[in-house]
Amino acid sequence: MGLDQGALKDALAVCGRLGISGKGRSRDRRPTLDELDALLSLFEKKNQHRPASVPMHPVVGFALFSTRRQEEITRITWEGLDVAHRRVLISDMKHPGDKIGNDVWCDLPYEALKIVMAMPRYKDQVFPYHSDTISAAFTRACRLLEIKDLRFHDLRHEGVSRLFEIGLSIPQVTAVSRLSVFRVFRRTEAVW
Repeated sequence: MGLDQGALKDALAVCGRLGISGKGRSRDRRPTLDELDALLSLFEKKNQHRPASVPMHPVVGFALFSTRRQEEITRITWEGLDVAHRRVLISDMKHPGDKIGNDVWCDLPYEALKIVMAMPRYKDQVFPYHSDTISAAFTRACRLLEIKDLRFHDLRHEGVSRLFEIGLSIPQVTAVSRLSVFRVFRRTEAVW
């Protein structure tokens, strides 16, 4: 299909000025310890009263310690867990160019590995839940607890920030999060 490159460039510029396209706004929302405590307590109580519901307390804990996205968490398999080397294979990891077949080994902090090892082993996946269910449960809990402007994805950013705060280097944080070194470096500036 023949496209006029000049017209395409002009259209992209206009869309950017109108706010239709472009980069998303950067977020710097970090959950407080009180918010995390309230969320984890609520999820634990809910799971005690409804054992068949998604156990959100280990999901949230794993998201914090592993810095994984919710979709990645739901795709982790027992087969992709390497306990000896404290790492996990993330299949189809989000990447600007390659979404399918982008399988990457990521280091697991000790706390994240402990959470995985405590999960029941009755399915192929470590966290056999739907991503939308996790998102909806997290949003409902925040609304119930009146926690404003907190998203599940903020746990990933919180986890990366905490890794720097405990003294890990840029290469060590990159091995866990698999953020690009440039993005990890920007996070260090935000922390310090």
